[in-house]
Amino acid sequence: MKNQNIVAAISAMVIAAGGYGAYRFGVRQGLQSVPESGAAASVAGDAGKKPLYWHDPMVPDQKFDKPGKSPFMDMPLVPVYAATGGDDGAVIVSPRVQQNLGIRTAVVTVGRLPSAIVAVGSVAYNDRDVALVQARSNGFIERLYVRAPLDRVRQGQPLAELYVPDWIAAQEEYLATRRLQGGDTAPLVDGARQRMRLAGMTDRQIRLVESSGKVHRRLTISAPVSGVVAELGAREGMTVTSGAQLFRINGLSTVWVNADVPENLAAKVRPGDAVEARSPALPGGVFKGKVGAVLPEVDAATRTLKARIELANPRGQLVPGMFATITFTATRGADVLLVPSEAVIQTGTRSVVLLAREGGKFLPVDVELGGEGNGQSEIRKGLTAGQKIVLSGQFLLDSEASLKGTATRMGDSQSPGSAPEAPLHHGQGRVEHIGKDEVTISHGPIATLQWGAMTMGFKMPPTGMPGNVSVGDHVAFDLKPRSDGAFEIVTISPVGHAPVANDKAMGDMKMPAAPTGAQQ
Repeated sequence: MKNQNIVAAISAMVIAAGGYGAYRFGVRQGLQSVPESGAAASVAGDAGKKPLYWHDPMVPDQKFDKPGKSPFMDMPLVPVYAATGGDDGAVIVSPRVQQNLGIRTAVVTVGRLPSAIVAVGSVAYNDRDVALVQARSNGFIERLYVRAPLDRVRQGQPLAELYVPDWIAAQEEYLATRRLQGGDTAPLVDGARQRMRLAGMTDRQIRLVESSGKVHRRLTISAPVSGVVAELGAREGMTVTSGAQLFRINGLSTVWVNADVPENLAAKVRPGDAVEARSPALPGGVFKGKVGAVLPEVDAATRTLKARIELANPRGQLVPGMFATITFTATRGADVLLVPSEAVIQTGTRSVVLLAREGGKFLPVDVELGGEGNGQSEIRKGLTAGQKIVLSGQFLLDSEASLKGTATRMGDSQSPGSAPEAPLHHGQGRVEHIGKDEVTISHGPIATLQWGAMTMGFKMPPTGMPGNVSVGDHVAFDLKPRSDGAFEIVTISPVGHAPVANDKAMGDMKMPAAPTGAQQ
């Protein structure tokens, strides 16, 4: 009986040793034959290439200069190779997958960035085309021909008839002097004519007295220019004093448009630039003009500057208060690198363009942007003319970069002292134990981490375990590395039967957590 117990014990040890050997062989085979993830071609394990370094997939930031056993896990170190052509961080996508992803590319070109800027504004009177009609002497308005503001008037059109006593006296003196006989009366006549002018009579009114040879008790004042009566200060029968404003006439042959130009574009607008104006009140009408001035004041509420546009208005169609859309058509500037704006990905802290290279390789490149116009963006730094860039499918390629675990991703922030956001890895398995802060899962291979099937503990999700997950459930989960070297469950949910580690082969062995000194 004793011999039988010894034989049974020896048999159990042999079976356990064989099971562990089979497990170790399976782990090595799994690490050497990790399948390609999606479209990202795995370059690790390429025969004939010299590894850059070796690392433990559980602690990928810790690098070793020679092969051996991981000091963190009971598993061999995995070699890491450079991508073909030396593209560090590049993701390789086959032509077939590129077609499925709808990848479109374009070439970086050299050209002049269209400087067309569009702004909106409102039509206003041209304050340089204004005429004032004032009372030059004390008198009375006997008759008024223009009775309402905004009435249109023509140059020379009568505005009002005035009775001015001083004008009558000056006319009588002039006519009496002109009737004098004998001697040289020319200086006296010139003096009388000058006194009529000093009394406030216009040259036209003086010529009327000279030609008629009689006193005009009521004299008519006429419009000096064509336009509209912007202000009316005269009323029939009223008494006026010298210097009183009777009419303010604004011309309409030209008008102003005060356009609101965004502060960041104001430097591109200069006096003299040609513009085109369109108004919704006049469909199809295009008005030509130029920038008269850029007013040196920024609106604190809208962060815009006023550009004063002067437009020709020969038919008087544009009237004050109309809205107008202004297109600045200046074409100044030197040749620059241009790419379609849709190729640029704004991550918040970086501007990234995905560079397409030979062999189906794609590499994110940081760029410095300049101006933008008509769907084109200026590239000041990061690209050269002739390079091929990706126009569509950038985020799908970024997902491939995440699966491959490349160091350079479009969303990574490169600011000093900050670590890039860790990619997620997907796995399936069975829940073995749920602790206070940790859940133990027997999972199948996780190709993106180059892990074989194993049982190990993970940190709980930030929100805790879902109520529908319990010990023994088959689950699908996403995990990410933490800064302390451990791995944390991000999401977990129950599924049907999932591939898990062989419990009999694994026994009670469980993967230890990575040391806390490792940085992800």
